[in-house]
Amino acid sequence: MVELLRASPGTFVTVCVALGLVVGSFLNVVIHRFPQMMKARWRVDCQLLDAPAGTALSKAPRYDLIYPASHCPACATPLRFRDNVPILSYLWLRGRCRSCQAAVSIRYPLIEALSGVASGWVGWHFGFGIESGAGLVLTWYLIALAAIDLDTQYLPDELTVPLLWGGLLLAVLWGRGTGAFPVSPSEAIVGATAGYLSLWCVHQGFRLVTGLEGLGYGDFKLLAALGAFGGWSILLPVALLSALAGSIVGIALLVTGRHKLREPLPYGPFLAIAGWLVLVTPHELIAAWWPFGH
Repeated sequence: MVELLRASPGTFVTVCVALGLVVGSFLNVVIHRFPQMMKARWRVDCQLLDAPAGTALSKAPRYDLIYPASHCPACATPLRFRDNVPILSYLWLRGRCRSCQAAVSIRYPLIEALSGVASGWVGWHFGFGIESGAGLVLTWYLIALAAIDLDTQYLPDELTVPLLWGGLLLAVLWGRGTGAFPVSPSEAIVGATAGYLSLWCVHQGFRLVTGLEGLGYGDFKLLAALGAFGGWSILLPVALLSALAGSIVGIALLVTGRHKLREPLPYGPFLAIAGWLVLVTPHELIAAWWPFGH
């Protein structure tokens, strides 16, 4: 099987697309449940902080990425296997629950489709090898982080920090040196450090001037993780792309009245998109618009 995937790029890309669709279905679970799991932990921490010593705390029912099984949010009916097939189940059921006919969010098939297409692109761009494996994991993490940030304006440490350590470990085990993916250990360390400190400095400067919180600490850690995967040389194009995209979207939302001037706008999705594009786009395409060389 390994030889087939290595010898047949088309087969490998097809496998990546199929795997991406399946993982995309799981990413929907992560996106929906992870913020609720975080809030549950915060409630427990608050109880521990406020309760007198020796007080017995009420135990919350188990709720994680595995339990309870996938079910309809409206009627709590467990989903059958045929109702969980990526994209096809949504189309077959016409976007409604089989039991109660409640509408199912279009975001579920969109996340699955995005994961499948992005995974196929990674497989096509890198081919069979460690680069594709790392690129797929990075892709799935970024999709989950971007969607969670859009929903809650949180970038959970439980996702950003393992991604950061994963990028550093990848560099130590399979780093190639300047201009390659994965990058060398020194490039990964400098990239992670510079990624974190650059946004931290911007945040501190903005707070000193305006007295407002311009960025969240999750943004620092996400850029640090991208720097660990791609090295310090990707940080400037990622920062410029994300800032440009964020500005365009923010201005459009203000003009259309869908966003208020001092209302926070999550920056994580723009970082995730820019980082993914820079890391998995052929360098020739980047060089066509990037004026500072490789």
